[in-house]
Amino acid sequence: MSTRNCRLVTVVGALTLAMMIVPSAVAQCGLNRNYVKPAAWHPQFGSGHFMHAALFDADDDSDGSPIVGMWHVVFTAHAMNGEAIPKPYPVIDNAMVVWHSDKTEIMESARPPQDGNFCLGVWEKTGERSFYVNHLPWLGNDTANAPSGIGNPTGGAQITEHVTLSEDGNHYWGTFTLTAFGTTGKREVSFTGLLSGTRITTSTPFSSLL
Repeated sequence: MSTRNCRLVTVVGALTLAMMIVPSAVAQCGLNRNYVKPAAWHPQFGSGHFMHAALFDADDDSDGSPIVGMWHVVFTAHAMNGEAIPKPYPVIDNAMVVWHSDKTEIMESARPPQDGNFCLGVWEKTGERSFYVNHLPWLGNDTANAPSGIGNPTGGAQITEHVTLSEDGNHYWGTFTLTAFGTTGKREVSFTGLLSGTRITTSTPFSSLL
């Protein structure tokens, strides 16, 4: 077996093991286990892409920040626990994100609502067009194993993002780190990767989000 094939087998095995030990509700926002299983590396919702949008006027925002608004954001993982993931990179979230003028943020992930698909964050401006987000999916319950009731408690996660806004205010891109924790606060697994966001406007069609 070639060195490349050995490396691929090792990474796939590590991914499978990680998904077995990470609590399922850690995926409340940003960590859908189906997205990172080797058999599902072709994302259900499609890859991120840019779409045409109206030019953005920063003066429309009460705090003068052009990042405020609603976005379609796609997260792709490039490494797990510091080890590179071979291509094609898995999409681990396909989300709607709203940045508020009070420097809070909310994200709706593309996963079943009954499993918990909303989570919250805060942001700050770090440069002329750069921003930092601290996003905290909270503790939850494993509803997947209890379809008729409340399942076992599960841990939460932390997603940090460094993003840069385009000059026209309609796109942003950057890096993220997602760290999943058990109920005791023990670190279970982490992912790093790239994200891309496209502004949602009053003329955005649903089909452009798929």
